[in-house]
Amino acid sequence: MKIPRSHPRYSSLKTREALVGAHRQGLVVLEGLIAHGRGEAWDYLLGERTIPPARAAERAAAAYLLTAANPVISVNGNVAALAARSVARLARAVPARIEVNLFHHTDARVRKIATILRKAGAREVLGAKPDARIPGLGSDRALAARDGIFSADVVLVPLEDGDRAEALAAMGKTVLAVDLNPLSRTALAADVTVVDELSRALPNIREEVLRLRGKPANCRRVIERFDNRKNRAAVLRAIDARLGALARKR
Repeated sequence: MKIPRSHPRYSSLKTREALVGAHRQGLVVLEGLIAHGRGEAWDYLLGERTIPPARAAERAAAAYLLTAANPVISVNGNVAALAARSVARLARAVPARIEVNLFHHTDARVRKIATILRKAGAREVLGAKPDARIPGLGSDRALAARDGIFSADVVLVPLEDGDRAEALAAMGKTVLAVDLNPLSRTALAADVTVVDELSRALPNIREEVLRLRGKPANCRRVIERFDNRKNRAAVLRAIDARLGALARKR
């Protein structure tokens, strides 16, 4: 489908088309399309922009990634379809490992997603041969690479489901979530909840990584000053203020 650039929803429609195309290629499952629509509704509430609390969370996520001993970026089908290049660039900047982890797991999907990531510039992609399990999970999201998510101390989980975020937190890992819904179980379980759209959040986190890289004292200061509960509350206040302004607008 050719979408005219003059269309007021051009970016949104291009994203939807990309996901539909990824579904036809076997990268994205139908459930992933539903999940995207749910997140897009929350992005409307934010005004489809990165609000200040999100930027603060992105800075904190960068600081945690830089101070980690074994940071890992988890990738599912939607993430690969929408932000493979951003994932690869962030992983190189930290540096961090990348691992494919899927709720609707098939070996073929893992291979396709890994191929997309490598074509986007990823140097190493784990997940094709899981050799460990995350405790407390009954789904295939329990499958993990021992050298990747299983042994990671910090895991970035964009577009995550709550069960695994809670399980990773129970293992003592620092969970960094990118989730447009500040009320989800993922958002509540995470140590850092980035309430921002994926295509904005990952480049922003990389930008903060480049600013903080080589400055461990600054990283520690950012982490010490960040309070995830207060940050999520600030997001909700920002949404409330925007809705109030819209309600008063003629």
